[in-house]
Amino acid sequence: MLTALLIGGAQQAGAADDFYTPPSPLPTGDNGDVVKSEPAQYANATSTRIMYLSRDTKDKPIAVTGSVIVPDRAWPGPGPRPVVAYAPFTAGMGDHCAPSKTLAGQSSGDLAEGFQKGFVDALLGKGFAVAQTDYEGLGPPGEHSYVMRVSEAHTVLDVIRAAQRTPGTGLPSDGPVGIAGYSEGGSAAASAAELAASYAPELDVKGVYSGAPPADKAKLAETLDGSMYAAFLGYALIGIDTAYPESKIVDELANDAGRKLFEEARTTCTIQAVFSYMFKNTSTLTKDGRPVSAYLNEAPFDRIVAENRIGGIKPAMPVLVEHAVFDDAIPYDIGKRMAKDWCDKGAEAEFRDLFTLSPVLAHAMGMSTASGNAANWLNDRFAGKAANGNCEK
Repeated sequence: MLTALLIGGAQQAGAADDFYTPPSPLPTGDNGDVVKSEPAQYANATSTRIMYLSRDTKDKPIAVTGSVIVPDRAWPGPGPRPVVAYAPFTAGMGDHCAPSKTLAGQSSGDLAEGFQKGFVDALLGKGFAVAQTDYEGLGPPGEHSYVMRVSEAHTVLDVIRAAQRTPGTGLPSDGPVGIAGYSEGGSAAASAAELAASYAPELDVKGVYSGAPPADKAKLAETLDGSMYAAFLGYALIGIDTAYPESKIVDELANDAGRKLFEEARTTCTIQAVFSYMFKNTSTLTKDGRPVSAYLNEAPFDRIVAENRIGGIKPAMPVLVEHAVFDDAIPYDIGKRMAKDWCDKGAEAEFRDLFTLSPVLAHAMGMSTASGNAANWLNDRFAGKAANGNCEK
């Protein structure tokens, strides 16, 4: 019973799934334009499921789904109600794991969906509207480009635009916005912080919260391999194979066991994958028996890893990075290094140690603390309070 609760993953199929099929051909329009929308369910809020236009890693137009959730409580001010883009924690790779489905009760993901709801509730509790993206390929047909920097930045920034353009939400088209996310979402939020000025310069981004960001994929290829969270490395390889077809990971590098794992992993939600692939070594999945980390100094992986490292572009808004010292999935030094890289470029950045009740399972436990910290910090930004950057330390 407990295992079933943790793993979950059963999809409740129904007519509503038709919403996730994009029109063919995809309509022309601007990034963030709403392709279609429909009412969705969320307690004490008005929720709208949306499909909107965005761009993938290669700058090709794609259809992405998500939610716009406006709390029933009035916004206490000052100014118009802010919109916060929520970049989700790792939900999985199967379409039934898409947060816009699980948050609305349309589909059963797994225990990770509780983390998603907790983060959204913390933001709604402050009176913010929430614009939640499913990212590329999670919900609609296609593969999810997991932790791919450019695609995830685009989908996060465009869901804000889509929220501002969704009829019936009462949200202004040019109001204040923020961005928040943890783990995969921390990476996506940080990527959006770096690309906002060039990709979406019209957005009035008051601040970005990034928790436990997987900013350095090269280091993670070493630390995740053979670990409890080896599934996240497998997800990242699927993300690379999706975003960069020239990598030919599945076609040329994977052995039969590797191809089988990839096919299975594409249908899983987070906890199912963690339990299924715990302590898996990638050297057992490649044709030549080398671990994934051994390829990263070779073409095209050296370029791909460099393109997906976060910290190379100065964010144009205040940023807060938090990371648990004993994080057991994404090493603490990765988040701290990203913040330092931003500081070195003159960003208005702050880094904090993320408190967790226990060092055991610190990565998962950290999200509960992160949600409240993100909501409180963004609330101060919307109130016009100065951010307390600590780059001098």
